[in-house]
Amino acid sequence: MNTVREVEIPTGSMKARGPEVAPVTSGRADVSFEVSLSMGSTANNITEENTRRTPGEEQDDSLDDGSDGETWVFYRERKEWADITPVPQDDGPHAVVKIAYTEAFSDVYDYLRAVVAKGELSERALYLTEDAINMNAANYTVWQYRRKILRHLGSELEQELNFCREMIEMNPKNYQVWHHRRVIVEWLGDGSKELKLTEIIFSQDAKNYHAWEHRQWALKTFKLYDGELDYVDRLLEEDVRNNSAWNQRHFTISQTTGFTKEVIQREVEYTKAAITKVVDNESPWSYLRGVVQHCEGGLASVGDLWEWCQKMYDEGQCSPHLLTFMLDLMEDRMERQPDLRPSLLKRCLEEADAVGYVISLPPSRGQQTVALEMAMNSDNFTGVLTYIINS
Repeated sequence: MNTVREVEIPTGSMKARGPEVAPVTSGRADVSFEVSLSMGSTANNITEENTRRTPGEEQDDSLDDGSDGETWVFYRERKEWADITPVPQDDGPHAVVKIAYTEAFSDVYDYLRAVVAKGELSERALYLTEDAINMNAANYTVWQYRRKILRHLGSELEQELNFCREMIEMNPKNYQVWHHRRVIVEWLGDGSKELKLTEIIFSQDAKNYHAWEHRQWALKTFKLYDGELDYVDRLLEEDVRNNSAWNQRHFTISQTTGFTKEVIQREVEYTKAAITKVVDNESPWSYLRGVVQHCEGGLASVGDLWEWCQKMYDEGQCSPHLLTFMLDLMEDRMERQPDLRPSLLKRCLEEADAVGYVISLPPSRGQQTVALEMAMNSDNFTGVLTYIINS
């Protein structure tokens, strides 16, 4: 177990913490750094000293957070890092577009490269990765090395989860931090905190792909489906256009009850109610297609879908989503009832004209007529109807 020791802080330095000095930055690679001692570090102990400057020392505001006098200290100025020779980035002899890294950024990554080259797996190296991540949370090499250190030290992983959460809240669309979170959760064998975490992220962005992927992984890995459908219901009540929630509904049912005859009927009625609220909302129409495709009897074999669509159409509803769904229903009937082809194909042509009108496409009657004639004796109904709609 590491022993906390007082570290002699170079003039103009920040507070010391843990067995080694390890400042935490704001995660910005610019000239301004915010120092915090509550970033979810794996350090177990913190030692504090007052920050002082040498009399007459010129203050560099670009390295001061301006809050309580704490300042960033370059690693090259820290005595406890004197045994490490930094390794500068090698851009080759003729760098075409050299990135203008800040001095502090280069300092951190020069020492990180040296530590990685040395293969050092220590507490101070762990703190160094934290600074590097705060400056560039998308650097997957740093995350990987941090995991290597955590494993080697046998660090407290619950504290690492806290660090992950803070990084995710600051970088919600960062793939590397989500992957790191998943690995730590796998090591712990406990996904109980993941649903709450993703709910927090969805409150900021209900369609965050990384959060949804993580949630589905946690649900599937740890069998946490209880209450998931109720959660999706709440999301759709808040925003019926939330296509991510509709996708999650299909995922949850697929992983639990499956689409039995009873479930299909229930979901059809649920979706019809949602469509009635906002007919031009594409998401529930797509979901409805996905649901009825599970029915062995075809799209039109569930309830009164055709009559329901026809009623809306007769009442003057001309949403392209309604019209294309009606085309899908007619296509399915033609596949199953060849004797209905002539009459249904003519109706399909009418619907295709209506779709073209709704979405302001110029009619191409000649092409549609040719397609209709071809379809009369064709077995490729899907291709023909697609041609009609797109013509």
